[in-house]
Amino acid sequence: MYSLKCLRFPACVSGILSALALVIISGSVLLGHVSEARANDGQEWMNFGNSSTPTDWEQPFDRSFARKWENNPQRGFPTLSKRNVLPLKTAIKRYARIVARGGWKSVPKYKLRTGTNHIAVAYLRRRLEITGDLRQRSGYPKMFDSYVNKALKRFQIRHGLTPTGVVDKRTLAALNVPASARLRQLRSNLVRLRTLSASAAPRYIAVNIPSAQVEAVENDQVVSRHSGVVGKLDRQTPVLRSKIFQVKFNPIWTVPPTVIERDIIPKGREMGRQGRSVLSRYHIDAYKTFGGKKLDPNSIDWRSPAAKKYIYRQQPGKENPLGFVKIDFHNKHAVYLHDTPSKSLFGRNFRAASSGCVRVQNIQQLIAWLTRDNPGWDRNRIDQMKQTGETLNVKLKTQVPIYLVYMTGWASPDGMVHFRRDLYRRDGVVLTASAY
Repeated sequence: MYSLKCLRFPACVSGILSALALVIISGSVLLGHVSEARANDGQEWMNFGNSSTPTDWEQPFDRSFARKWENNPQRGFPTLSKRNVLPLKTAIKRYARIVARGGWKSVPKYKLRTGTNHIAVAYLRRRLEITGDLRQRSGYPKMFDSYVNKALKRFQIRHGLTPTGVVDKRTLAALNVPASARLRQLRSNLVRLRTLSASAAPRYIAVNIPSAQVEAVENDQVVSRHSGVVGKLDRQTPVLRSKIFQVKFNPIWTVPPTVIERDIIPKGREMGRQGRSVLSRYHIDAYKTFGGKKLDPNSIDWRSPAAKKYIYRQQPGKENPLGFVKIDFHNKHAVYLHDTPSKSLFGRNFRAASSGCVRVQNIQQLIAWLTRDNPGWDRNRIDQMKQTGETLNVKLKTQVPIYLVYMTGWASPDGMVHFRRDLYRRDGVVLTASAY
């Protein structure tokens, strides 16, 4: 399902990289030696919220770098690999010892970055030392130096945050999740990982909802990893297993009931008071039944219960929220993976903004991987389909398993211990684990 926010309502409107390379190289924290290591898309249509200008505290870093990082996730290790079970058990033991020793103290709210000299830096240093992100000390405990900068970037990478080396609001929230909550997350996710990894196919797609990322996995290797956009807190992406059986190029969008009730009807009433038609504005057709006669958009009474029962469909085009391709798999929730005409959310760290379906960055690469067994299908033909706008359904010769999973904590063979926000609050931990 998809929110009408995705249709772009017009009225709503080489030092860092080299340092990052160093962080990635040094980012793996070996458990055997040390401790383990709302989004509002202003270009999307029908944005019913009020956007605000970020303050220096919220975005004190280079936004172009942040967008590039979020748009191009590193491949890394598969989240659902059996090889992650032993590292996760080791991480649980390590965090249990941290909890037994009293955990860690909260880092005070203060704008911390390289060059800052403040007592809050001493708290930050100790916090990073406990989890093994900071291993080198200087003689100035209150100084935010290059060692702290590198350690903080390592911490941010492990927590799915853009490695800016700046303590912004989200980083502070992640730092201050209690050790006991992190331990509980690891234990909960061990159960999930054991179940999922034991039944994972040799070739599959995994959508980790808390990470808002999509992995194409083959022979326990990540072929490609893509930024995704997942369901909002009140329209959650479901956890499920299925098989991808077809891709639809330039599909017609049949508006799901949730979007009709929560988006189209309220917007229809609002625009109706202004003498305008929401259907005409966004090129959506209404029908009483499938295959029936198209209704006059001005004849619809948005206050009538009948408005909920109509079928609403949008033809392919630049405003169609599915973009140029849709990935179908059987499920009772009527969700799917798809392209989007609005790309800006992929460059944000918080990407819970859909009505349950999953938007995929660089989806052409994923489609080429899915259709490789279909004769005549390659990246060139896929790109041509985007250009021509031809509507075509392609059944996959080889169906590919897909897993939509909820993993908020895991470890990988390189010793890295990862955490993600408890987006839908399913871990039974304090709210701070979902607040960033």
